[in-house]
Amino acid sequence: MKGTRGNGIPDIIQFKRLLRDHGLKATPQRTAVHEAMSDLVHAGADDVAAWIAERGSVRISPASVYNILTLFAELGLYGRRSGRSGKMVFDARTGPHMHLYDTQSESWRDLEDEALMEWMEAHFKGRRFRGYRIDGFEVQLLCHPTRRGPGRKA
Repeated sequence: MKGTRGNGIPDIIQFKRLLRDHGLKATPQRTAVHEAMSDLVHAGADDVAAWIAERGSVRISPASVYNILTLFAELGLYGRRSGRSGKMVFDARTGPHMHLYDTQSESWRDLEDEALMEWMEAHFKGRRFRGYRIDGFEVQLLCHPTRRGPGRKA
């Protein structure tokens, strides 16, 4: 998508256009939430509020951050998911992608596998399940760190 960063997250100019397309103003609070989510990618309201308090230029309560994140998710600007503990986590990337969900730390990481995504799209295209039509799909793989830990060499 034009106007997005390499990670599929809209840059601030594209984000302001998206808000305008939905009849919303790009307030300093909304912009700060998007700047935080652009950096964090997967985060809860408390994480975003802490990021803004540390690096942002506006003051905003965690409750207001949660309301903004929920609005963005309802508009389809962000995704949202819930971990095993029930904590709501928002996702700044809305394009097709999968997740690794670490069941120990309850953290999310994007997983890129274009071939698998293409296969799934082709497999489910036009399929119906009695009484249902597929709108889309989300894939999350449940995992936990190995003794070596993520990112370490074997």
